[in-house]
Amino acid sequence: MLHSLEIKDYALIENIHIEFMGGLNIITGETGAGKSILIDAMSLLLGERASTLVVRKEANKSIIEGIFDIKGNNKVAKLLTENDIEVFDDLIIRREISVKGSNRCFINDTPVQLSLIQSVGNQLVDLHGQHDHQSLLKINTHLELIDDFGELDVLKNEYKKHYTRISEITKELFSLRSKEEKLGQDKESYEFQLKEINAVSPRIGEEDELKEQLNLLENSENILSLSNEIYCVAYDNESSAHDQLVEISHLLEKLKNIDLKFGEKLSELLSAIEIIDDIAKFVRTYSDKIDLEAGTLDEMRERLGALSLLKKRYGGSVEKIIEHRTKLMEELEIVVNYDERIKKFEKELESERFAAGQVASDLSEKRKKVAKNIEREVVGALKELGINDATFRVDFKINKLAESAANYVLIGKEKYKFNASGVDEVEFLVSTNLGEDPKPLAKIASGGEISRIMLALKSILAKSDRLPLLIFDEIDTGVSGRIAQKVGNTLKELSKFHQIISITHLPQIAGYADTHFAVEKIKLGSRVVSSIKKLDEHERVHEVAKLLSGEEITEASLKSARELIEFK
Repeated sequence: MLHSLEIKDYALIENIHIEFMGGLNIITGETGAGKSILIDAMSLLLGERASTLVVRKEANKSIIEGIFDIKGNNKVAKLLTENDIEVFDDLIIRREISVKGSNRCFINDTPVQLSLIQSVGNQLVDLHGQHDHQSLLKINTHLELIDDFGELDVLKNEYKKHYTRISEITKELFSLRSKEEKLGQDKESYEFQLKEINAVSPRIGEEDELKEQLNLLENSENILSLSNEIYCVAYDNESSAHDQLVEISHLLEKLKNIDLKFGEKLSELLSAIEIIDDIAKFVRTYSDKIDLEAGTLDEMRERLGALSLLKKRYGGSVEKIIEHRTKLMEELEIVVNYDERIKKFEKELESERFAAGQVASDLSEKRKKVAKNIEREVVGALKELGINDATFRVDFKINKLAESAANYVLIGKEKYKFNASGVDEVEFLVSTNLGEDPKPLAKIASGGEISRIMLALKSILAKSDRLPLLIFDEIDTGVSGRIAQKVGNTLKELSKFHQIISITHLPQIAGYADTHFAVEKIKLGSRVVSSIKKLDEHERVHEVAKLLSGEEITEASLKSARELIEFK
């Protein structure tokens, strides 16, 4: 629902803030006071395109901001999440229209495109009047309303599973067939490349290992010479470091026997002897290894050369070579198993077309039964609203396709056009005068008549329609007396399922309000501005009385006003 609406510097409005309530919100006021300006501002908030002419004279920009309660509205939450906008229970939409022509849109203080404002608005508000923001005038909503009214979700979901699988298989087949010619042409090339890579069979990390080993082998002569020299100096010479340190240890042992203070130095020397021995052992083992592997030098150089050649051809690194080999194997597998995979997918696709067609046919039959109930109830509701000779029809179309059609579902042996909703194309048709053929809702000329038709439909579809807010602009055009009272009663009943905001000039409708607002023009210096006020019970009686008798309020009109308000 709409918590609040704030409008600044828009047309005749300088600054107003309205706190709306649940149930039926009625707005009244004299002609030209600015009631329709509120609806125009709301239309902009919901995504209609703006003109700089709406900016109030002497102001730089117009600002319109609405705060909506979206708790539990999963469709809006999904839209926000998909556009990286944080979701809260309250949703703030703001439009700014500058005299310089710039037009900025915000959702929860995040700048967004106008298209997103429109998408969100379509899930929040249904606005009926001399405007385009009317969901029931959009053909693509008619089928959804029938499905919601008939509670056909289970069957719809079953159909959508088949529809989704048909889409998946169709994409797979398209991908396979588009590759067929190319794969055939490239098969020899792929096989040659795979053979070349497999002949080397590179492995990750191998290149670094080879370079390290090659560096050692290429310097083996120098390594052997230096290693032998170290071994001799440390261990193998007659006056080796090892022998000299052993001799010193013997002397320290004698000194220790005289003074224990030499014991610590003796321990350190013995550790040094161990280190010298360890170094000697390490260089001997190392040099022996070099000597053993020296014969593999040419083999290593050849291996590195082969890896280098593969890198130049297939991606610049061993990792890329291995990735390329995997891709080659996958592509060749597709070529080898191509016909088999095609047949498998074609068989499954035909099965899914038949299953989808069966469910779509069942869904279509149930929709037609639901549509008959809607037709009957809407005609009854229109009579209550003063359109006595109305005809309402739900027009169904199912398109059979030619035998050569490629995209279809099967019902029996016949091919039919289909989409995500099934095989049905549905449109609401209406005639409001005796003898006239029913026409699409969008062709109805009278704004007031459209609004009453919308109201009749909404009163029938109220429980299934999930839009939280309905706005009716001048729904009472062309009605009075008993019919006006019926319109008011219908609005009141509808407000049990939706928040309603309705502009009216009829006291019979205003009397049903849960919350009543009055719009008026006031003079500020040399300027005239529109203002709006939430009425208390006393003010409300006077406002309804004014609607009954004009500016001169009489005791009789006050009494009638109280009766109208109490009548609800």
